[in-house]
Amino acid sequence: MRAIWKGAVAFGLVNVPVKVYSATEDHDISLHQVHDRDGGRIRYQRRCEVCGEIVDFKDIDKAYDDGEHTVVLTDDDLSALPVERSREIEVVEFVPSDQLDPIMLDRAYYLEPDSTSIKAYVLLRRTLQETDRTAIVQFALRQKSRLAALRVRGDVLMLQTLLWDDEIREAAFPALEEKVRISAKEKQMSAELVDSFSTDFDPENFTDDYQSQLRTLIEAKIDKGDTLDTEETFGPADEDDDDNVLDLMEALRRSVEKNREKAGAKKATGSTKQKGA
Repeated sequence: MRAIWKGAVAFGLVNVPVKVYSATEDHDISLHQVHDRDGGRIRYQRRCEVCGEIVDFKDIDKAYDDGEHTVVLTDDDLSALPVERSREIEVVEFVPSDQLDPIMLDRAYYLEPDSTSIKAYVLLRRTLQETDRTAIVQFALRQKSRLAALRVRGDVLMLQTLLWDDEIREAAFPALEEKVRISAKEKQMSAELVDSFSTDFDPENFTDDYQSQLRTLIEAKIDKGDTLDTEETFGPADEDDDDNVLDLMEALRRSVEKNREKAGAKKATGSTKQKGA
């Protein structure tokens, strides 16, 4: 795994330097779009609506549009925000772990100790375990202010980012307001049904059937020869790409010529010295 961020968990006067890693990954097979007639790849271009040019990522800024005004925000503008500059995961409070509604849970990240001594890391981990508390923290990551739960998983501290309160919708369904009468017999039968399915949860017992079937389908098509030559699915390079290649070739040619001139001058100097001797 590769660390995506470095900072320090801060609670009181204690600082715990950490590296942050994504705790999950997508196992889906990567698919792309092609033209159904000839299998050619569908290309999406970042084209400017004003000048019509195709724009490189390095020349793209973010902007806010209120319907009347567009405010352009450069990387320098965003990096100047105080929250963005902070490398601190600030503990705001410690709460009983059962008070966190699972609907708030979002992305998960592992925290690795980033210090020659892991004493502060272990102290925080054991404190959370023994008090059955979860730390609510705030930090900035990828130009966003984050709310997160700092908790323990095995021997590792982990961050679970949380949705903000105003990001969770209310379930206001008129049908739920209707009064429903449920008999004792119905509740008993329902409980017996639940009991018949009851067991301990083991995630290894579950597999993604769709992805398994999709992989089998792909392998069957390969075995039958029902494929295209990948190079044939790409169209001709853009003119901009050709220009870049030509610019590179020209730079290489000039470098070779320059080195030859230096070598020739050095050889000529050496010959003059020999004659003089």
